[in-house]
Amino acid sequence: MSSPPDHFDVTNDLEKGQAPKYDASFAHGSPLQEASNDPLSPTFGASFSPKLTPQMSPLALAPTSHAGAMPNISSLTLSSPLNLSAPLPTSSIPALSLGSPASGAVAPGPLPMLSPPEPEHTLTITPTRNSEKDEEMEEKLQSESDISCEKITEMPETVLATLSFKHDATATPTPIPVVATPPAKIEASRYIKFLLWFNTYRKFFTVVVTFNFITILLAALNRFPYARANNGAFILGNLMTAVLMRNEMFGRLLYLTANTFLAKWPPLCIRLAATSTLQHLGGIHSGCALSGTAWLIFRVVFLIIHATMNNRAVIATGIITNLAICISVLSAFPWVRNTRHNVFERHHRFMGWFGLAFTWIFVMLSNGYEDENGVWNWEGSHILKTQDLYFVCAMTILIGLPWACTRKVAVHVEIPSSKVAILRFDRGMQQGLLGRIGRTSIMEYHAFGIISEGKHAKYHYMVAGVQGDFTRSLVDNPPTHLWTRELKFAGVSNTSKLYRRGIRVATGTGIGAALSTCLQSKDWFLIWIGSDQEKTFGKTIAGMIESGIEPERRILWDTKQLKRPNTMKLLKETYEKWNAEVIIITSNLGGNTEMMEGCKSLGIPAFGTLWDF
Repeated sequence: MSSPPDHFDVTNDLEKGQAPKYDASFAHGSPLQEASNDPLSPTFGASFSPKLTPQMSPLALAPTSHAGAMPNISSLTLSSPLNLSAPLPTSSIPALSLGSPASGAVAPGPLPMLSPPEPEHTLTITPTRNSEKDEEMEEKLQSESDISCEKITEMPETVLATLSFKHDATATPTPIPVVATPPAKIEASRYIKFLLWFNTYRKFFTVVVTFNFITILLAALNRFPYARANNGAFILGNLMTAVLMRNEMFGRLLYLTANTFLAKWPPLCIRLAATSTLQHLGGIHSGCALSGTAWLIFRVVFLIIHATMNNRAVIATGIITNLAICISVLSAFPWVRNTRHNVFERHHRFMGWFGLAFTWIFVMLSNGYEDENGVWNWEGSHILKTQDLYFVCAMTILIGLPWACTRKVAVHVEIPSSKVAILRFDRGMQQGLLGRIGRTSIMEYHAFGIISEGKHAKYHYMVAGVQGDFTRSLVDNPPTHLWTRELKFAGVSNTSKLYRRGIRVATGTGIGAALSTCLQSKDWFLIWIGSDQEKTFGKTIAGMIESGIEPERRILWDTKQLKRPNTMKLLKETYEKWNAEVIIITSNLGGNTEMMEGCKSLGIPAFGTLWDF
């Protein structure tokens, strides 16, 4: 017979939608010590001394034979005046934890189970009525007599379980049988789907583009003389705003302002609006970039129509600038960016830089040439009075600032599996940040969520799942140094400080963007759904979860053992039990869509992964 594990602790609550609560401690040769609070447990209200002398309370455990010997826990019989008898289960709740906090070791696979010997003893459980509470319990057992056995042996569809355990060297793991049942999916209405599609990102985009195109139309019809005469300011004003919305320092400033002045005290609707606004600033970026390009086209067409009044050099630089900006903008459209990332990155960046250089030339030439007189005016005072100069100066500073923070840094790469690379960098970080890394200084950069235990920590980590050529190279040819921007940018998780309690959901490699929030705040609950997480992601991630997140603040769902969960039931139950105000989701497109539609249908505030318009 296999020897029992050194320590085994299970925490659940069937009465409230969870599995039963057990607390059992085993030592080699020592009997059971702790009493259970569960009325269906063999140790309810009793504790065993080393001589097996029961301490009587509402339910008394009395051995019927071999007094003084250790009872066989796997063959207990429940007998009461209610004529209710049921064998207690020997199966275990699925192992959802990754290791022992005490040892730091990580335990793979299913929870080890005891192989029971042949029954040698029988324990009779006789309830005694010592209080009103006992009478209530008896009435409860009477009302549930027909289904009590089912409650004991049936695994709940949603297992809100957290386990911590140590392995005995001689313990034999026993697989946990799981019935594969397709999880129910909440079908969202067309209205819900439209609300999710027409999110804050698209609202910002629509407002910006509509305003600018109406203004362009009025200028073209000569109904807006100021815009017609100062269209350069509209071009550069839009382009500068587009760059500003993607600037790391400006973004961090906005997040800092919101976290400082809106943390926890305003009504929930205001805090949700603040988070939504910060998450969807890309809508302003896209809208202003497209509008600036449209204004530039309007300007060049106007110059060509009135070519006799304008210098050819001005027209030529305008056309070149227009082409460069158009290529940069078109390369950022979703069907290019999402399918050809390298094409997007290089064209968007290098054509943008090229367009910026020619914008300087275009501004100088167009403002230096007086079309009324047909002469050049290079007086500095004349150019300094133009709006265009200050817009292009600001745009240049905003573009150059992040690159001034670029450094080549040492990196340690851990490869727990062929699917994932764990990158370790020096110094700790605050939660909710993302970082960009690349093998070269300017060619391409890729953004990953940052895992850190806090600013005081020695290291921070990135989880890079193998998806493209860059992430594949991290596994096949691990680097010793990488280029990174020391100025990190904030993600939606950075607004977690606005909420009293929340739930952070991640699937697979999404743990990289989610984990820091739960490590650095006791008010956030982690749900991580993935396949064989410890084997796939390694002991570093598992160790941080075990040491930094208490068992009652986490659900680690292993789809390899437990199959795919009923995600929305899991989220809804956890949301209600944790008394959360918001759910933040990091998942793939399919998982994100399913969870966001479900949360919207149930009226649960949620923010998901954003795929820009």
